[in-house]
Amino acid sequence: MNQLDALRQWTTVVADTGDFRQLAQFKPRDATTNPSLILKAVQKAEYRPLLDEAVKKHAGLAVDEVIDRLLVRFGTEILSLIPGRVSTEVDARLSFDTAATVERAERIVALYRAEDIEVEKRVLIKIAATWEGIEAARRLEAKGIHTNLTLLFSFAQAVACGAAGVKLISPFVGRIYDWHKKTAGGSWDEAARSGANDPGVQSVRQIFDYYKKHGIATEVMGASFRNVGQIAALAGCDLLTISPELLAELAASEAPLAHALDAEAAKALDIPQLRLDEPAFRFALNEDAMATEKLAEGIRAFAADAVKLEKLMEEVA
Repeated sequence: MNQLDALRQWTTVVADTGDFRQLAQFKPRDATTNPSLILKAVQKAEYRPLLDEAVKKHAGLAVDEVIDRLLVRFGTEILSLIPGRVSTEVDARLSFDTAATVERAERIVALYRAEDIEVEKRVLIKIAATWEGIEAARRLEAKGIHTNLTLLFSFAQAVACGAAGVKLISPFVGRIYDWHKKTAGGSWDEAARSGANDPGVQSVRQIFDYYKKHGIATEVMGASFRNVGQIAALAGCDLLTISPELLAELAASEAPLAHALDAEAAKALDIPQLRLDEPAFRFALNEDAMATEKLAEGIRAFAADAVKLEKLMEEVA
């Protein structure tokens, strides 16, 4: 049995890509996208016609609506190839505007419904895990629109998401690892901080154990991996979203892969339940330098790629 098949025994495998032609090779249940992945895809010859078509077909519409239509086109193509759900992201520039995030999410959902997609079962709306984003997710979940809270780096963000009843969270393993490695500089010991000792892995384990201990239904989906060791150390997590490159590496390896996270064992742990109102959330996030920096950096990066996508569309128009 290869490592990818071994992982599937305990964890739902999700493909992290906008390149939907790669999906058949790995047979993921779900798939996730973001503006950066879509931007990367439409710069390839095989996907550029989708961008050209969206611009020409919807000439006269505001550019943000054309982008949403392009995202939904990619999502619809992906859903034709997988049995589960696709995550489609709200513009990161709305990360601090609850009402605008809800409005944009509802438009994306309406576009999927126009394509006869069963939204409640097959679509997750990705939103940055700011306080405003989490509140938007709370409102959307109350309407039956399921959400995936992304750019999640801190325990405080996870606690708030669980309390809001969001469907799924995506803690970013690799970016947490990146920050700690960069901060440590020459003192970083790769061997000592790998596997279960990787700071990104430890963050996901803490969240997973907390949710299982307190019966929180929010699904935990580890994301943003730098190597297969991080993935192996989270075998047993509800879901893991993995790039095609690392999926291929897992499929090519027959090295042993053990069950690492255990929901039943977590229930026996002594973990107090936390309540965070807005001031407590903001202070806890502020106290976590890594999470504060990586959240801001992630929003800036996704926003910048949204602008690049808009410029590509303007060139076509």
